[in-house]
Amino acid sequence: MFKEYDVIVVGAGHAGCEAAAAAANLGSSVLLITMNMETIAQMSCNPAMGGVAKGQIVREIDAMGGYSGIIADKTTLQFRMLNLSKGPAMWSPRAQNDRKRFAEEWRLALERTPNVDFWQDMVSSLLIKNNTVVGVKTSLGVEIRGKSVILTNGTFLNGLIHIGEKKFGGGRTGEKAATGITEQLTTLGFEAGRMKTGTPPRIDGRSLNYSLMEEQWGDQNPGRFSYTDVERPTEQRCCWITYTNLNVHETLKEGFEKSPMFTGRIKGLGPRYCPSIEDKINRFAERERHQIFVEPEGWNTCEIYVNGFSTSLPEDIQYKALIQIPGFENAKMFRPGYAIEYDYFPPTQLGLTLETKLISNLFFAGQINGTTGYEEAASQGFIAGINAHQKVNDLHELIMKRSESYIGVLIDDLVTKGTEEPYRMFTSRAEHRLLLRQDNADIRLSPIGHALGLINDERLNLVNDKIANSDAIVEFSKKQGIEMTAANSLLEELGTSPLNQNVKLFSLLSRPQVGINEIRTVSSVFNEYLNNFDQVTIEQAEIKIKYESYFEKEQEIVNKMQKMEDKDINPNFDYSQLVSLSKEAREKLLKIKPRTLGQASRISGVSPSDISVLMVHISR
Repeated sequence: MFKEYDVIVVGAGHAGCEAAAAAANLGSSVLLITMNMETIAQMSCNPAMGGVAKGQIVREIDAMGGYSGIIADKTTLQFRMLNLSKGPAMWSPRAQNDRKRFAEEWRLALERTPNVDFWQDMVSSLLIKNNTVVGVKTSLGVEIRGKSVILTNGTFLNGLIHIGEKKFGGGRTGEKAATGITEQLTTLGFEAGRMKTGTPPRIDGRSLNYSLMEEQWGDQNPGRFSYTDVERPTEQRCCWITYTNLNVHETLKEGFEKSPMFTGRIKGLGPRYCPSIEDKINRFAERERHQIFVEPEGWNTCEIYVNGFSTSLPEDIQYKALIQIPGFENAKMFRPGYAIEYDYFPPTQLGLTLETKLISNLFFAGQINGTTGYEEAASQGFIAGINAHQKVNDLHELIMKRSESYIGVLIDDLVTKGTEEPYRMFTSRAEHRLLLRQDNADIRLSPIGHALGLINDERLNLVNDKIANSDAIVEFSKKQGIEMTAANSLLEELGTSPLNQNVKLFSLLSRPQVGINEIRTVSSVFNEYLNNFDQVTIEQAEIKIKYESYFEKEQEIVNKMQKMEDKDINPNFDYSQLVSLSKEAREKLLKIKPRTLGQASRISGVSPSDISVLMVHISR
């Protein structure tokens, strides 16, 4: 019935979809097995892609030939570039997406991808021979042979859903849990653990009073994730912001005695940086309110996602608290929020290719590795799909470096440090984030995608043109001068000090207050020259001009970090005295007591900024 496949992908969430697409596009025969063909690429939680650091990951996947950016662009409800008031290393694209269309577009993309076959069933065990995976066995008793297997089981491995004192098996609301795999893997010697995540209630948008909320519109000129020519959104939907209050908090506390989180019925750890609403009011008792984002789930539905109100309290308590939030007085609930516990496998059991150390040709990607978030899962699936193809075809493995991508940071963190709580990507986790910006992901990574065969010559030529053209603008600004009188009227208007002599445009653009668009208004020569280039190339040139010296300093830091990698640390050093360290870093360092700076840098929870503090102190 089945042929032997090069790659079998178990699970069709964000990790599974990217894994299947990557391996198939490289030429492998792929079988994607899912428990439900109707929920391929389901956005189980918030229907949104990107955000701080996460948006960089989506762009990196796209730059190498993955699909997430394209699918997100095709289904955008609202697009915003976050953190524009900060430096470009912090700029992060984010899109609110149409949940149903997102899943539909992913399925269409996979069905249009040659070499991808589908099978609806539950994988109950792996077929192992001589410590090498050779296929899978399903709940129907079907054995399917494969040269490699990628497990992307999400929250389904022995998933247990909690709502107040009620609990029942499930990988998602309305869907059964997956069983058998954890039990087999632990028998084989794998270490397993439990983690927890949650989701908020969904509300009937027709029952809300938006006049009591703050409007939050997308960018006036919306961007996109993909470096391809996907059409930009011509229409956007509004989101809203409202807030909890003390009455809401007191009502929620009424349910604490029935909370599975506080009574100990939930054993798994939840995401530190995305706590439930009950966890927020417990941990931050001094706060009188918490922000709630009211976000639409699609173009053709009235369903609303209540971002910031994730909860596992009893459904009656959820509703009683919700209707005390401004704008929610007459809210109608579609379904309550819930928490879910599931099995994961500490990722220190993997190599940097995401292949397991115990079983050859078996790869893990996504929440099975202890991560949280669509973007983190998609990037792991993408790399696992590539490496599964490379392995079965005796090709060179792909290992992403920390210095070249957020994907590299993510995988290195997981494999080197492990994680005991759901891992989420932040810009602070990357030592070289000034070099790992969202705007230059194509420059950094498209050559890798091209070398693999995921990026065609035409697309790589566009990247090379972008580099050449942005460099040309930089060189032009270094040669072209501007008269003092023309510039000073602009500088006065921008509130920065005037010139006392004629200067080159490069010098003027190096000022933080002065942008290319402003210079174009007072330099007709520059304006005419820039008419030859698109806005993306101009933006790239401006970043190069403004941050050239910072790039050099970043490289100095890189060199210094390499020299300090093996620097010894006194094992009795009292980290509690270093108040410049984050609280989490002090706790982890006091517990582990690393012997070297390099070892300290790989401890989960110790950020690059914490290492910088340590480095300065040790140098003294």
